[in-house]
Amino acid sequence: MDIKTRIRLVSPKMKQVSTITIAQVTDMHLFASEQQQLLGISTTESFHAVVERLKKLREELDLLLLTGDLSGDGTPQSYGNLQNLLSPLFLPSYWIPGNNDDFATMNGALNLGLVSRRKCFERGGWNFILLDSSVAGKINGYLRDETLKWLDLQLSLIVDKPTAIALHHPPFKINSRWLDRTSLRNPEEFFAVLDKYPHVRLVFFGHIHQEFYSQRRGVDYLGTPSTCVQFQPGSKKFALDNKPPGFRLMKLYPNGTWESWVERVPYSHAVELTATGY
Repeated sequence: MDIKTRIRLVSPKMKQVSTITIAQVTDMHLFASEQQQLLGISTTESFHAVVERLKKLREELDLLLLTGDLSGDGTPQSYGNLQNLLSPLFLPSYWIPGNNDDFATMNGALNLGLVSRRKCFERGGWNFILLDSSVAGKINGYLRDETLKWLDLQLSLIVDKPTAIALHHPPFKINSRWLDRTSLRNPEEFFAVLDKYPHVRLVFFGHIHQEFYSQRRGVDYLGTPSTCVQFQPGSKKFALDNKPPGFRLMKLYPNGTWESWVERVPYSHAVELTATGY
C-alpha cells in the first residue's frame, strides 16, 4: 500500500487546521568508535547523511522520535556520539531503547539539551506514549506487566486526544521467518490494552530495518527503515537489501487523521552478507 497517498485528499477546512510534523528515526546502531562498521556500512556516516537531510527539513519539523537500537554497543561514547550528531538539528527528541541498547546507560546520557527521556507527552493535539519493549540479553521484545499497566493508565487519563504509541519491536509478523522470531513475544496482551481505547490511532516501531504497514481494529501500524543497513523484505533467512538508509516523516492532524511517507538518503555502500551481532 502507498501509505503516502492514504489521506492525501483532505478538505479545505482540514488544511486550515494546524498540524504537527515529526520524523521517526530508528536503528542507527552507532558505536563508541565512529570508524566501526555494521555489516560493511559505517553507521556514523549513514546516520550523518540522514541528519543532513533532516537539516534541510528543519523548518518543517516539530520533533524527532528515536525508536531504539540507537547504539550498536551500548557504550556511553556511542550515546555521546548521538548527542553530538543531533545537536545541530535543534529539535526536541524523544527516545526508547532497542535490543542493542543499554537502558541504564542511555537513560543517564540522553537527557541533555533538547534530548528528553520523557515517555509520555502532548504535542499538536496528539498524545504520545513511548514503551520499552527491550529485554536484557535478548533480541526479541516483551512488554512487562508494569509497562502494560502504565500504558493502560496513561490511555485512561487522556481520552480526548488522538494518541500515537511507539515501541521498538513489531507486534506483527512481517512475513520474514528469521525476523519474526525476534518480534514482540506478547502482542495479544498489548492489543488487549489498545482495544479498550478508540483514541489510539497510530503505533510505530523499528527493529525490522524496512518499511511496513498494517491495520488492526482501526489502528495503523508503521514500521520504518534503518538509518544504516536494510533487511530484505519477505526473506526466510537473514538477507540484506540494497536500498539506501531512510527515515519516516509523519504529518498529524488534531482531528486524528494523518499522512506518512518514507524518505531515503543518497548514501551508497557495499553490503556484507554475513549476519553478525543482530
